[in-house]
Amino acid sequence: MKKSKKVWLLAIPLILILGYMIWDAYSQPSIEDIPGNFEEVAFVRNEQNKGGIERIYAVSVGDIPNAKFEACAELFPTNDFNSVTRIFFFDKNKPYPTTLSLEPPYYDTTKYEAIHILKRRGSN
Repeated sequence: MKKSKKVWLLAIPLILILGYMIWDAYSQPSIEDIPGNFEEVAFVRNEQNKGGIERIYAVSVGDIPNAKFEACAELFPTNDFNSVTRIFFFDKNKPYPTTLSLEPPYYDTTKYEAIHILKRRGSN
């Protein structure tokens, strides 16, 4: 009887910790949860894995006056070793690119106009 009591004293905290970890993993915010009606519309990444990784995102914004650009940018990944993540925000009611290139200016600037640009760097 005492052995089964010890098992439960160990099992209940483990079950609670596991339950919290599962809940935490599935309750992470996404760009849809941030004010501004954000939607990722294009993405490109370089193929080089030995140097700095470069990621470029195009994100459309539906509610510009209430948009939280910094909070949205924080959700995009960065890596160590001089990696760069660039996020270009475009008005959802105007034309925006659906493809990007790794070479500057990254999209056709004669057709599309970014309303906000953020750049994140990884640590060394």
